[in-house]
Amino acid sequence: MTTPEAEAEPARPEERLEQAVRAAEQALIEFEIAVETFRVEVDNFSRLHHQKLGPMYTRLDELDAQIAEARAARTGDPEDLRRAEEARARVMPMPGVEELFHGWMDGDGLFPEAVAMLTEQPVRPPERVRPSDEARKLYRDLARKAHPDLAQEDSERLRREEFITRVNAAYARGDEALLRELSEEWAAGPVPPEREPAPGDVLYARLEWLAQRKEMLAALARELEESAIGSMLKLAPDDPDRLLEEIAEQLLTDVANRERELAELLGSSSA
Repeated sequence: MTTPEAEAEPARPEERLEQAVRAAEQALIEFEIAVETFRVEVDNFSRLHHQKLGPMYTRLDELDAQIAEARAARTGDPEDLRRAEEARARVMPMPGVEELFHGWMDGDGLFPEAVAMLTEQPVRPPERVRPSDEARKLYRDLARKAHPDLAQEDSERLRREEFITRVNAAYARGDEALLRELSEEWAAGPVPPEREPAPGDVLYARLEWLAQRKEMLAALARELEESAIGSMLKLAPDDPDRLLEEIAEQLLTDVANRERELAELLGSSSA
């Protein structure tokens, strides 16, 4: 006897293609969430890395310049003199406008740390390198629900893009309270109409766009992972604060070694 399941007609090619598009869209959104999360972690770690360790790097550069200058003064060798000039040039070069404000402001203006510095108030470093677990959960939930790629109409896409921009800014600051407010705002907002079945040519075009978007995100992910800060962060993804402490300990050792080397050079030259 033939069962109802056996008598059911196989899915039309267009239906299978539409299912593939749905799956590709969800996979892309999840991938984009992961990339954006890592980008925020890298940006925050970079800022904290500069705040906490910047003075040590500056001290090392100064010691390297003094060592090179002391060696050049003792030998008079043209190559040593050239190295001394290069080492001195690396000490605190004049930054451009972009460098001055990089990591100190976002779409909402200057970060509190920058305001404190400009107004000569005590600077309180960020307490966390990354957003809290709850902030990450809220961000992922909002990104899945409000992602612009889920829109069918231009007006709905624009609404989602504007909303996600606010979500990304709140997540970058680790603002858990604001993310919770945005979650409530989205839940109370208009419910977009359900997606209408699209013709085959539109579905193929959609798949092609999704593939291109994934390639772009993959390139961004590789760039983040291969960057100096990204590589450091991957060494201790669950405890970046401890990683900063370990780097600071190594830098302190390097500073002590450079100071000892400089003292030996100056002592031998005066002898």
